[in-house]
Amino acid sequence: MQQKTVNNKAWFLVLPVLLLVAFSAVIPLMTVVNYSVQDTFGNNVFFWAGLDWFREMLSDERMWDALQRQLFFSATILAIEVPLGIFVALNMPKSGFWSSFCLVLMSLPLLIPWNVVGTIWQIFGRVDIGLLGHTLDALGIDYNYTQNPVAAWATIIVMDVWHWTSLVALLAFAGLKSIPDAYYQAAKIDQASRWKVFRYIELPKMSGVLMIAILLRFMDSFMIYTEPFVVTGGGPGNATTLLSIDLVKMALGQFDLGPAAAFSIMYFLVILLISWVFYTVMTNLDKKGV
Repeated sequence: MQQKTVNNKAWFLVLPVLLLVAFSAVIPLMTVVNYSVQDTFGNNVFFWAGLDWFREMLSDERMWDALQRQLFFSATILAIEVPLGIFVALNMPKSGFWSSFCLVLMSLPLLIPWNVVGTIWQIFGRVDIGLLGHTLDALGIDYNYTQNPVAAWATIIVMDVWHWTSLVALLAFAGLKSIPDAYYQAAKIDQASRWKVFRYIELPKMSGVLMIAILLRFMDSFMIYTEPFVVTGGGPGNATTLLSIDLVKMALGQFDLGPAAAFSIMYFLVILLISWVFYTVMTNLDKKGV
């Protein structure tokens, strides 16, 4: 039996990446962990606090309220963007000039920086100078996202749908393009309906990319900060204060570094847990062929 040789020199190629990850992720994370178990009054003088900040955060109604708003936001945009992205992908041309044109057009919102997206919708929704706000006001609809919580929520949800549905559509389109023509020819011979083609051919073949799309959109929506902060600043009141906005207010506005560090660690663990649940459930469904 021939013994397999291992080239340990390959680790030198991975070493720069490991160092980069350690510098950009592990070291800041350890700093946050350090702050989460200590208290300070400045001048780099720290006092051991143990798990006090975690206990305080777990009993803080403010954090639980922000978590409820965050879950509502993420669930709403997933419920809208995933079906809408699939619908758009199914109706896009599959080849030719118009296919390329649609792909470029769908990619445009993804190229706009997050703070610019927030600024666009902040101006777009204003009653005095914004096209959307002025039009709704002319129609007699009471729309003011700075004073009306319902209008504020509608604005940030529509803004996110406009910005990120393209990502789901492009991933779904890639899944559709990978389906061989033989599947459609067999379905045509069997006189399968359009729904059956989608249910038994297109949807199973898209399941892999859809899982990626759902995971990406969930993680991004759960960590969203720039767009809603630019548009509403978390208002009116605390109506649109999501977890990220609440965390920044605590860390930079109030300069409560210990509670903010504990908050951020729990925030990270929640994202990790829910993403793992999503991945596990969808992987099991894919194995069962559902």
